[in-house]
Amino acid sequence: MTGSWDPAPPPTCPILHVDMDAFYASVMIRDRPELHDVPVVVGGGHRGVVLSANYPARRFGIRSGMSGTEAHRLCPHAVTMPPDFAVLTPVSKAIMETFRTVTPVVEVTSLDEAFLDVRGAGRLFGTPEAVAERLRSRIRAEHGITCSVGIAATVSVAKLGSRLAKPDGVRTIAPERFAAEVHPLDVGVLHGVGEATRQRLHRLGLVTVGDVAALPVDQLRRMLGGHLGSHLHALAHGTDRSELRPGGTGAFGFGEGEPEGSMGSQHTLAVDISDRARLRRELLRLASRVTARVRAAGRVGSTVALTVRFSDFSTLHRSRTLREPTDVTQEVYDTAVTLLDTVLDALAPRRPAVRLLGVRVEGLRRLRDGDSRQLALDERDPGWPDADRAVDRAADRFGSAAVRRASLLTTADSAPRPPGWPVQAIR
Repeated sequence: MTGSWDPAPPPTCPILHVDMDAFYASVMIRDRPELHDVPVVVGGGHRGVVLSANYPARRFGIRSGMSGTEAHRLCPHAVTMPPDFAVLTPVSKAIMETFRTVTPVVEVTSLDEAFLDVRGAGRLFGTPEAVAERLRSRIRAEHGITCSVGIAATVSVAKLGSRLAKPDGVRTIAPERFAAEVHPLDVGVLHGVGEATRQRLHRLGLVTVGDVAALPVDQLRRMLGGHLGSHLHALAHGTDRSELRPGGTGAFGFGEGEPEGSMGSQHTLAVDISDRARLRRELLRLASRVTARVRAAGRVGSTVALTVRFSDFSTLHRSRTLREPTDVTQEVYDTAVTLLDTVLDALAPRRPAVRLLGVRVEGLRRLRDGDSRQLALDERDPGWPDADRAVDRAADRFGSAAVRRASLLTTADSAPRPPGWPVQAIR
């Protein structure tokens, strides 16, 4: 028929995983040519964790997630600098908007990576490989940094593709090539398989992805538990999730990079701490910070999540859903303390000291007119919501240090203040 149009079939590999190469380091040094060939570490410091290392630093074995102390041991002459999110966040936002110029289906997983579904972009931009090259060219031209792209039919395989393509490359892993290309690799390449799980699988004789794929799913469930067994079976066959969840998700505690529908804050402690009273004070500090942001955004949250990282770098995550959504500091704090006590009690008596704590409020929704906490029969209203809002008003007027819990005041905080300094302590 004259004028008819026969649309091209959708691509068999429509999922792109675009991952910036050493994003934090690349952005921080892009205008400093004298550092381009020098080992550079972003983050770390005496107690911090490495956020990013450029490729000269990686040649010394430095990796993100490593302690700053270990990074310094591996490369004492590396240049260490703190992350500047006033610079990093706008670059990240601009890159994510670039992604949305080729497809509206973008699942952001952190400041520096995202999944894209390009099955509807063929008419305008061509094959997934052509889209990948288009994005890489724009990012290099507009931001002076590089990225790597994995192309596949599912999320985990696309992420593996970008990992194999680094740095500054593109890798397509088609379904019909999955077994030949991936099964010979170490099982640790599978998305979400950390070092502890990798070692556990190796002890069971499951060294390669092919070893896992060769076992029936029921046997994997018996060996590893129902959830992990099923998950690894899907990963080993490249049959995991293929539908994206558009929106912004991502790294804990980094504002724009936070999981969608949540707000959180975390802190690496100045020294490892075992004392519960000191840990609870840190939880109160974090809960106060998070709930102030939740209230400022006009939200309430239904779940409190806790992150605990120990001195041996093992990390545990626990969460609890509340009876009713809240923005009240005391309620979030009380729940976080309960979660912390559960974690510490389970590891007693030989638990390591705590290195990092994080508190997050999840399941956020807009505060609706008439929302209020329902008291149980004969329960007294402690007045915490009113106290929180009084604190918010004082902080807006005089700054965040104007009003603090008495338990958070240090000796320095208690020193005499200049006349008119409006510090109040809430017990």
